[in-house]
Amino acid sequence: MKHPVILIVILAAVFLVGSSLYTLDQTQQAIIVQLGNPVGDPVTEPGLHVKIPFIQDVVRFEKRWLEFDGDPNQIPTKDKKYIWVDTYARWRIMDPLRYYQAVRNELGAYSRLDDIVDGETRNAVASFDLIELVRSSNRSFEATEELEGIGAAEARAEVLAGRQTITDTILEKAAAVTPEFGIELVDVRFKRINYVESVQVKVFERMISERQRIAERSRSEGQGRAAEIRGQKDRDILKVTSEAYKEAEALKGEADAESTLIYATAYGRDVSFYQFWKTMETLDRTLTEKAWLILSTDSELLKYLKGPQGR
Repeated sequence: MKHPVILIVILAAVFLVGSSLYTLDQTQQAIIVQLGNPVGDPVTEPGLHVKIPFIQDVVRFEKRWLEFDGDPNQIPTKDKKYIWVDTYARWRIMDPLRYYQAVRNELGAYSRLDDIVDGETRNAVASFDLIELVRSSNRSFEATEELEGIGAAEARAEVLAGRQTITDTILEKAAAVTPEFGIELVDVRFKRINYVESVQVKVFERMISERQRIAERSRSEGQGRAAEIRGQKDRDILKVTSEAYKEAEALKGEADAESTLIYATAYGRDVSFYQFWKTMETLDRTLTEKAWLILSTDSELLKYLKGPQGR
């Protein structure tokens, strides 16, 4: 009978000791809750710790930096531009006890952060023009055709605060409130800023119109340049043709002169033979089988048709 009792006592002691001990790793912190109420100071050191078994429970919390990804909200800017603003933040549990008492868990913390960050974002966005929210400095733009369009004046407007300053203001005001909930807020950013859908359509139409204007101007300039090139080509062709014709005619003249000189030289050696040859060519071209000629007896054409006595 003694052995079972001893075994039961040992098991009860092991269970009691196991219920009295708990561990935390480097990424955790905790508070001890007794009958639903927190007791003692938060436990932030990793390692093995002791609690009262059965009546005390351990509530663990993250010790690392956490991410807050807000929902996009429609907010009007100071210059009455309706935009969607999507925010992003980094936070951590600074005081586990206050955190547990104020929000209980991460779901409650997200709800509080959403209220705080969203409220400060609305106040900030409504206090500045859109250009202040999308630009951080007054750096000069590279000269492009787009800047010559409808939105040129707005794009070149002077930035007085800038995006970074606005987000720093939101962070400063929000971070002053979050310690009430045991939360430390270290960063707030605009993840995305965009026009609402109705405004987007008008902006895209304006962008399309501007692009079409630039394209039409480029086409017009291209057509003018093409006409100029074609005109220059026609002038060059006419010039080359004219010079070639002039050179060809000059060569023909030189050839004719040389030919005439050769003929004159050749025929000048025997004038009577030249006359005889030309007369024969004339008779050959004019006389046919059915041709009739009425000539006088002293005709030059008959001179060589007569007998030797006619010479």
